[in-house]
Amino acid sequence: MKAAALLVAAGSGERLGAGRPKAFVVLAGRPMLDWSLDALAAAGITDVVIAVPDGHEVAGHVCVPGGATRSASVRAALAAAPAEAQAVLVHDAARPLVAPDLFRRTAQALEHADAAVAAARMTDTVKEAGPDHVVQCTLDRSRLWAIQTPQAFRRATLQAALDVEPDLLARATDDAWLVERAGGRVVVVEAPAQNFKVTTPDDLRVAELLLGSSPAHL
Repeated sequence: MKAAALLVAAGSGERLGAGRPKAFVVLAGRPMLDWSLDALAAAGITDVVIAVPDGHEVAGHVCVPGGATRSASVRAALAAAPAEAQAVLVHDAARPLVAPDLFRRTAQALEHADAAVAAARMTDTVKEAGPDHVVQCTLDRSRLWAIQTPQAFRRATLQAALDVEPDLLARATDDAWLVERAGGRVVVVEAPAQNFKVTTPDDLRVAELLLGSSPAHL
């Protein structure tokens, strides 16, 4: 299937404290989103639509204004994707250390699924507790995954999943959840440790060190 990418870059970056949208913060000498664009190009994905904050553009790429929620941004970007793209890869610009191979493997997993999501195995013991902080149970971590991006979708599946009321769209912490609730088949694709999300100043420093020590990480 021909694939297009939707790069979500409309976040404010408030927790990062950088005074500008997160995706446009300078990381290892370049705007953060540039690292994801390089990885997409190396993976052979040339059709990219970027959801950006108002007043921002990225030269050489189709850009759309981001929505009030993450999934609203994805919906806006999907509407601008080339009509011939039968598969779409959704990626957060806040994961700048993504490897091209992860885009490829996630897209390939669509062969037997409606959606495929990059994910990391849980290594910590995970307990469920109530509002009173009393532990109710210890979960089986061998079955637990921390979900990341990229997330790949059959285009028609994602389009249908996003066609919901705004309040439900706002509840979605990832687009795969919308596919799950609609009865779609979602599979996980194991991601490497460096595919973490830059959220705090400490995350930014770690990303700087990794990119600086391994310029050929792609």
